[in-house]
Amino acid sequence: MTRGRSIRITATLTRLFVIVAVSSTIVSAQTKLEGVIKGRNGAQIILQTADSPKVIVLLTDGTDVGQFEGALKARTKRMSMAALVPGLPIKVEGSYNTENQLVATTIRFKGNDLQQAQAIQAGLAETQKQAQKNKEELEKQNAELAAQNAALKEQNEKVAENKAAIDAAVARFGQLDDYYILDEVTVYFGNGKVKVDPKYTPQLVALAEKSRTIKGYMVQVKGYASASGSAAFNQKLSEDRANNVTDILLQQGHVPLTNMLAPGAMGESRQVAKDKKADSEAENRRVVVRILQNKGIAGL
Repeated sequence: MTRGRSIRITATLTRLFVIVAVSSTIVSAQTKLEGVIKGRNGAQIILQTADSPKVIVLLTDGTDVGQFEGALKARTKRMSMAALVPGLPIKVEGSYNTENQLVATTIRFKGNDLQQAQAIQAGLAETQKQAQKNKEELEKQNAELAAQNAALKEQNEKVAENKAAIDAAVARFGQLDDYYILDEVTVYFGNGKVKVDPKYTPQLVALAEKSRTIKGYMVQVKGYASASGSAAFNQKLSEDRANNVTDILLQQGHVPLTNMLAPGAMGESRQVAKDKKADSEAENRRVVVRILQNKGIAGL
């Protein structure tokens, strides 16, 4: 009987030692850390502590998240894991897994710390939003600038092509001294005026339409001025008048640039009448538009 009691006592003591050993192992496996949340990715928290810039803390469904309350911070208010935002100082208790990640059992923080962290996050969110808006606006401006540059390049190429075509036409016409004048319109101007009277627009458009029915046609525009005033001023008047008439032929008459001769500014040369009477002066303030066709082309 004494032997059986000794065996029972020994077994009981053995179980107690095992329980104490296991409890000691569990206690020793628990780790407490304090630090600031530097990042959050779902259930994973990147914690910066005084000893390490990056400790991985894992949240589980059983992680107890709470906020200290009261003047002595003796009470704890249960909180959602959503409160664990970057910038929040926290106290973590848990144990490390095989991947050296701290699996959190409890996380605690102060209420005023949470308010500050949320304020910081709100400011960062607004800054990021503005930065994204600025980035999108910059990308839009760059795209518009690229489109404008492309359009400008295309326009310059067309201008160069048109100039080359006009130069070629002028050179070709310069070699043809035997041509027909198939039609003509004379536009008159007021004294010192260069703006085309609207009543001439239909005549110029009609002339342009007629020219397109003629094989190998060219349109010639020559501007003149009266002899009143200085020669330099009259030269400028005749040039502006010729250019304005040319604009109507191009824009409203749709005469191709390749079929236009460069506008001629004749100044006060070739006066219709030599006297200074008002009627004669009015006849000299003119632009003459002609449809020309080389006789050689006409005979083909």
